[in-house]
Amino acid sequence: MEKWIIPAICAAVMLTLIIIHLIMRSKHPIRSSILSLIPGIVALMCVNLISGYTNVAIPVSPLSLSISAVLGIPGVTCLLIIQRVL
Repeated sequence: MEKWIIPAICAAVMLTLIIIHLIMRSKHPIRSSILSLIPGIVALMCVNLISGYTNVAIPVSPLSLSISAVLGIPGVTCLLIIQRVL
C-alpha cells in the first residue's frame, strides 16, 4: 500500500466529520444538509455526462453517491484522484 493512502483516508474522514458538525450547528440542519447534498450530486452527474469527451467516469454506486453527497465537490474531486491513481 502506498504511503499517502492512509493519511488521505484520515483527512477525508476528518473533513466529513467537520462538515457534519457544521451542518448540525446551524439553525436549520435539514435545509443545510439538503443544500450541501445538491452540489456534490450535480458534480458527479456532470463528470459522468462529459465522460465521453474526457474518458474519465466515476461509477455510480452507493459509496460514490454517499461520498459526493456528504463531501460535495471536494468529494467528487477525491474520487477522481483516487480513480486515476489506483
